[in-house]
Amino acid sequence: MPNITYIEYNFIVHPLQPASDILVAELGEAGFESFVENEEGVLAYIQKNDWSENILESIHILENEMFEISFQVKEIEQENWNATWESNFKPIRVDDACVVRAPFHEKPDVEFDIVIEPKMSFGTGHHETTHMMLQHILAHNYEGKAVLDMGSGTGVLAILTAMKGAATIDAIDIDHWCYLNTKENVARNNCEHVNVFEGDAALLIDQKYDVIIANINRNILLSDIPKYVKCLNANGILFLSGFYEEDIPMISSKCNEVALKFEKNLEKNNWVAAKYVF
Repeated sequence: MPNITYIEYNFIVHPLQPASDILVAELGEAGFESFVENEEGVLAYIQKNDWSENILESIHILENEMFEISFQVKEIEQENWNATWESNFKPIRVDDACVVRAPFHEKPDVEFDIVIEPKMSFGTGHHETTHMMLQHILAHNYEGKAVLDMGSGTGVLAILTAMKGAATIDAIDIDHWCYLNTKENVARNNCEHVNVFEGDAALLIDQKYDVIIANINRNILLSDIPKYVKCLNANGILFLSGFYEEDIPMISSKCNEVALKFEKNLEKNNWVAAKYVF
């Protein structure tokens, strides 16, 4: 595959929260594929072929007087991506039981040691939604379960369910880089029974799962929740994230329409990860 040129935006954000989260959400809607959050703001990446000079016209938070957001732009070759994220990626510890790290980090003394290389994929554990989904997984028994990780990103959620004893795991992402990256990270963590697919909810035909995990944006969740329910076994569990606390009534209403009941949610910096039972 030929090298792909990316456009990197280096956003300096003040105050950092909640502006960074809103910025990432709006950039994602505009077509940006990958983000690295740091102490000053956000690095955001989009393929040059998908970029235009007016790409930021739909990013409304840039016009919000409550926040000061400046940015610089440069081109970055795909082959330089590893150096970029290595300089920003720090190990993530979740509830003293799980660490998400890169291969060059020291091996930790925890039960679940997940080694990943993001490579333009979302889902390192740094973002609140991924972190909370990891917390949900840690708190649940996966022994012998059939699991779907929808919007797999780096594959980190699928990998943790495999480490916790899930019998079969399907990981699906519509983004080609996420698909490739999940395959790489699954192999890196010796999770041979994680099956990786490129696509969206249209792939869900006659499959059945005990647990479905979907960390995607709100609008996709609202559209796809009925498809997820058709794939859930009796007493199945649906974990959802990628939306804000104020979106819970909307998400819960859609879940109630298909006989899912809200059980609990985690909340961090206004982001939510909710558990629904069938």
